[in-house]
Amino acid sequence: MISMRFLKLAVGAAALLALTACSSIPQELASENPNLVTDYSAWQQQRSAQVDVRMGGVIASVNNLDDRTRIEVVNLPINSVGKPDINQEPKGRFVAYIKGFKDPVSFSEGRLITLLGQSRGSEAALVGEYEYDFPVMLAEGYRLWRIEERVIINETGSYLYPCHGIYCRDIHSSTRQGRVIQDVK
Repeated sequence: MISMRFLKLAVGAAALLALTACSSIPQELASENPNLVTDYSAWQQQRSAQVDVRMGGVIASVNNLDDRTRIEVVNLPINSVGKPDINQEPKGRFVAYIKGFKDPVSFSEGRLITLLGQSRGSEAALVGEYEYDFPVMLAEGYRLWRIEERVIINETGSYLYPCHGIYCRDIHSSTRQGRVIQDVK
């Protein structure tokens, strides 16, 4: 017979494992460095130093060069698992260089991305006609994200005509209200 203590321990361990599996950072964004910079403002201040950074945001442009790809990103704050927070305002822009060819269709403008790499100073380039000083990173890993939308509809039925059957929505026109929920996946 299994002791109650062992059963509680097994259930607790399974729950802990399930919770950590849901909230862990993707392998391509993982870093062993305890001094990893994930805040754009902090990176701006340490731009000349070669520090490890993890930044995310929205892809503004992609340019394939001879041996690497230049990606311009509009920075958004990232959460603890590296997902860009689409409910926050952009903090600035940065440039990431990734080795090799990256297809501009996969890395299209407006797509969410998080990058892991090393800071490599800055470079000046144009945003429209404005000259902007971009912090630069050499990316070692990246993760492309997508936005999933869910629609939640709240129906307020009529109190004058109670619903008696499976076709009540078709018989009575009622006020419908809803909202769109966006999640980064």
